[in-house]
Amino acid sequence: MIEVGSLKARMESTPGGLKTEEYFVNMGPQHPSTHGVLRLVLKMDGETVREVIPVLGYIHRSIEKIAEHLNGRQIVHLTDRMDYLSSAMNNWAVSLAVEEALQIELNPRIETIRTIVAELERIQSHLLWWGVLGIDLGAVTTFFYGFRDREMITDILEETTGARLTLNYIQPGGLMFDIHPHFVKRVKEVLAHLKIKICEYETLLSENVILQNRLRNVGILTSEKAISMGSTGPVLRGSGVALDLRKQKPYGVYGSVEFDVPVGSVGDSWDRYWVRVEEIRQSMRIIEQLIDNIPEGKFMVMKPAKKLTLPKKSYFGQVETARGILGVYIQGCEKEEPHRVHFRSPNFNNLWVITQIAPGGKMADLVATLSTLDLVIPDIDR
Repeated sequence: MIEVGSLKARMESTPGGLKTEEYFVNMGPQHPSTHGVLRLVLKMDGETVREVIPVLGYIHRSIEKIAEHLNGRQIVHLTDRMDYLSSAMNNWAVSLAVEEALQIELNPRIETIRTIVAELERIQSHLLWWGVLGIDLGAVTTFFYGFRDREMITDILEETTGARLTLNYIQPGGLMFDIHPHFVKRVKEVLAHLKIKICEYETLLSENVILQNRLRNVGILTSEKAISMGSTGPVLRGSGVALDLRKQKPYGVYGSVEFDVPVGSVGDSWDRYWVRVEEIRQSMRIIEQLIDNIPEGKFMVMKPAKKLTLPKKSYFGQVETARGILGVYIQGCEKEEPHRVHFRSPNFNNLWVITQIAPGGKMADLVATLSTLDLVIPDIDR
């Protein structure tokens, strides 16, 4: 076990006879450095990273234990506070587990709206990531462009759900509210706008030779290593593994729409970048197939005050969030409150990839690699 405070600097002789001194640098835990309250202890040899030691727990809130004292409906809002950029998708994972336990059958309207909202949230999440990656690497303009276009989506979500980030919208048995009368019109306007802007993104950042030099052949994660580390989402697909629950185990109405799963070939930071940009296009494609064909029906199939008594069995719900697979395990005990709740969050496994792919690179490469992992730290600490 490495004790950072007690480690002494070590002198090594290089082939040229020069001596280098290894030292330790704290990266974080201040928020702007690492997209959340994360501390990385870096073992450095000059500008070369020798080892990365993640230090977690700065915002641990015991969400799983709190969930064991709430009913199946009350748990939903806690998932908003994990990966807050995938809050509706997190809501969906809990709802799937509870609906499996209670054998709740949903109508096509609920399933369609859930799918549209999830894909809107995936787009706005990737837009935020795109803007932040640019500013991480010194391209300040991308930050303003990404947030400008993301605001159009958060405005739509706010109009329907009353919230811009922590939505608490998808509930066991349906939705908190029906969609706003202007929902369809505004979504179609956003899609038309983004079709033009995504091309601008390519010109502004993707085709920039500086960005390509910063990302290509940097932070290479092989498919074998990605699988062994339990990576999911764009991190795994960037390494060439076409695992996407929306294809392999369709839920909602994903089984009735056409879309492609972008995968990388090298597994470097560029592939992870390219996969997310392509996912924006595919999410738009999914929404376009659904937005003019939302079925009529109720937005909730049971009474909001209905007691949700979970049978004494184990239940599992999982969805493909913007950062990978979120799994929700619930152990019922013939009461409203579950006996055990556990979240298998994608960000936890994706974080530990950095310990394998950063050593040997430069500190500047570490910043680029970490940004392409797209971590949301509250999802790790829970």
